[in-house]
Amino acid sequence: MMRSDIGRIFDVRRFSTHDGAGIRTTVFFKGCPLRCVWCHNPEGIDFARRPVWFAGKCIRCGACASDAPEAVKLTPEGIRLDPNARVDWDTVMDICPTGALRWDSQDVTVEALFAEIKKDAPFFAHGGGVTLSGGDPLAQQGFAKQLLERCRDADFHTAIETELYAPKSAIQAVLPLCNQIYVDLKLYDLEDHIRCTGIGNTMILENFESLLGGELRERVTVRTPLIPGMTATEKNLTAIGRFLYKLYPKTRWELLNYNPLASAKYPMLGREYCLPEATPRYSAAQMAQFREIARAAGIENIIIE
Repeated sequence: MMRSDIGRIFDVRRFSTHDGAGIRTTVFFKGCPLRCVWCHNPEGIDFARRPVWFAGKCIRCGACASDAPEAVKLTPEGIRLDPNARVDWDTVMDICPTGALRWDSQDVTVEALFAEIKKDAPFFAHGGGVTLSGGDPLAQQGFAKQLLERCRDADFHTAIETELYAPKSAIQAVLPLCNQIYVDLKLYDLEDHIRCTGIGNTMILENFESLLGGELRERVTVRTPLIPGMTATEKNLTAIGRFLYKLYPKTRWELLNYNPLASAKYPMLGREYCLPEATPRYSAAQMAQFREIARAAGIENIIIE
């Protein structure tokens, strides 16, 4: 267990325009309870720190493999890592002349991270702010709460991206500190949810009922990523739409076009992606069809990417 004032993050992305209003600084938290097979940030799923290899920076010099042959192999395809090997990974990384080997995340204090965020304050004055993403920030609720409190005290606009798979105590502690709340609802059917994310969605749906039935509902935007053959079906979108309509007919619902760029991250992590590499994004006409399916379920406030 880590102290609540120390968090594990895998990226801080400045000048983001896709994670809330205006120009934003997005903090990506490590660790997520879901294991979505299409995850756009697979490096953020596991909470544990892991060594990773960046092929684009590697010059295949073999220095790392020579220093730690039990953990690093130089193959014709590139570097192969055994992240569970008992070696001094910091030393191995220091040997790499190009930085192709490094940790996938870092541990930071609230104070140190807020000091970095504060450097971007001039941009927040024009409609931007800070977004907590991941992974899922609610998996590190103590750290997320303290960071959001610092941002609120500085009068920074705040947003969060979450799946709502968390105890109500975490939701009640963190979400009221956010000006914008983006919540994923990927699949409504229980068996489909287990098959594609590794866990059930009973807690998620119960938390949706509380959130959209409460005073924070005007801050909420529900997001559904459109994954071919999985979430992007008439059955799934109709079920989600009817569920949301029953809870709050004015719910904002954003349908996110499939993003194939995530597939490039999976070989780096030694994992296989769920779809063929050539799977395309949906066309404007197809996205319009998805919007009509959503509207037919009762929701009028539909956003398509």
